[in-house]
Amino acid sequence: MKKVLCLVLTLCMVLALAACGGNSGGTPADSGSQTPASTPDAQPAGDTNSGLITVGVINNDPNESGYRTANDAAMRAMFTEANGYKATFYNNNDAAQQIATAQQMIQDEVDFLLLSPASTTGWDSVLQDAQAAGTQIILFDRMLEADESMYVAAVVSDMPAEGKTAVDWLAAQGLSEYNIIHIQGHMGSDAQLGRTGALDEKVSAEASWNYVTQQTADWDEATARTITQSVIDSGKPFNVIYAENNGMARGAVAALDAAGITHGKNGDVIVMGFDSDKWAMEAVLEGSWNYMGLCNPLQAETVDSIIKDLVAGTAPAQKIIYTPEQGFEAATITQADVDTYGT
Repeated sequence: MKKVLCLVLTLCMVLALAACGGNSGGTPADSGSQTPASTPDAQPAGDTNSGLITVGVINNDPNESGYRTANDAAMRAMFTEANGYKATFYNNNDAAQQIATAQQMIQDEVDFLLLSPASTTGWDSVLQDAQAAGTQIILFDRMLEADESMYVAAVVSDMPAEGKTAVDWLAAQGLSEYNIIHIQGHMGSDAQLGRTGALDEKVSAEASWNYVTQQTADWDEATARTITQSVIDSGKPFNVIYAENNGMARGAVAALDAAGITHGKNGDVIVMGFDSDKWAMEAVLEGSWNYMGLCNPLQAETVDSIIKDLVAGTAPAQKIIYTPEQGFEAATITQADVDTYGT
């Protein structure tokens, strides 16, 4: 009997609540938690429920390299609720996956989309959709092939300048012949294009500059070691390792060491890498490597400053901001350089 009475009472309560609702569309009366984030153009940017600025951060895989680990860590440390942000992060080296995720973030109506694109091309629809939705795009680390009107700012490394600085240094070594193992990064990325471009130009222009091999290791240390070992096994003479990041340079050096081939300041093979790893700078300092092109991963603070200015109604003074960088060579690097720039 108690069960029957309970059932009747429950049914009555349900019917009463349905009558009180009076909403034929079935929409919850309090939908505040589902309010979309405002766009910077319409009203003050940020999550209308929390006052936070909503950002989507699309980066490459932090396991790609020491540089990427430091870059990703800096972005995650900056874009927190404590600093005024509601952030969503996505890491992938696949451009198609990055693009699909960027489209979803635009649909989610983030205020700002921060991009470190895996490829320089293929982003036209993302840029157009973001502009239509009022989502402002800021590039970091890497550039896109796009009209400057499609993004509000870029805080990036000057990859062609990095390549030219490295190649100019190599030319200044005055070798009678340059026989180069060129180990490339992820093909089509801004870093690969910039660091390859300057070397390709020099090899095309100078008869004494030759590629023994030119292959991508896709930023992978083990693959770089295999490429170098293959050249060693072939018996082809070489005297330069030009690796487009430090991890790949370390892989190449491992193959040299296993074969008993000397390298560095007083060795038979010049070793060159790029990025900001402290251990790589120490290798240059001790003379086992010859050169490291600095690529500064710490861009988060500058991006944060740009966003805060935009929210306050101030446009960036510069459209493209290059992070300060330089090359370090074994002959002149100091411990202070390692301590200051190594990450």
